[in-house]
Amino acid sequence: MSVSKSPERLVFFSDAVVAIALTLLVLPLAEAVPEAVGRHMTSLEVITENQWQIYSFLLSFIVIARLWISHHRVFAQVTSYNTPLVVANLCWLLTIVVLPFPTEMIGAFGDDRFTTLFYIGTMLASSICQLAIILIIRGDPELGGSPGEPSDRQRFGIVVNTVIMTLALTLTALVPGVGYFSILLLALSPLVFRLGYRRPATGGPRV
Repeated sequence: MSVSKSPERLVFFSDAVVAIALTLLVLPLAEAVPEAVGRHMTSLEVITENQWQIYSFLLSFIVIARLWISHHRVFAQVTSYNTPLVVANLCWLLTIVVLPFPTEMIGAFGDDRFTTLFYIGTMLASSICQLAIILIIRGDPELGGSPGEPSDRQRFGIVVNTVIMTLALTLTALVPGVGYFSILLLALSPLVFRLGYRRPATGGPRV
């Protein structure tokens, strides 16, 4: 008989890492203030001179918050953990920790093509890791609190996001000038979900 391992420490650790990543996002903006004072800039110029940094901060904050909410919903149904789940979760945390780096690059290089690909690629990697987490949990009945959890609805939602991010990365790589506008494809996610999701029949097999 296997002994259940509480996932609380894993969840608390993940939440702490996400919180640190969110904090790191704002540090470049905080550092811009004393620099502006040294250059005798006005308070308004601090904003106008750091527009790209502000934009990248807000974008990354929303991205990380969205990823964390999805992660939180999945782990709310987890009652135990195994090594594959820990590894997949660490890979997901790696993408979260890395994200402040391309965020800072956006502030420095704007819509530079490599920076754009790096940023969107990090988002895609995070989505893939979340999908792996869901598949691992669903593949081991001892990890979830009830059969079929995380639900087909959650799994399909992550698949939709992953496909859309793959499309966004492809468009950015192949079409000059698209840049960060490709991320707006995520706005289609709810529509694609409603059109594509079909509720499985009750009592159907777990996949």
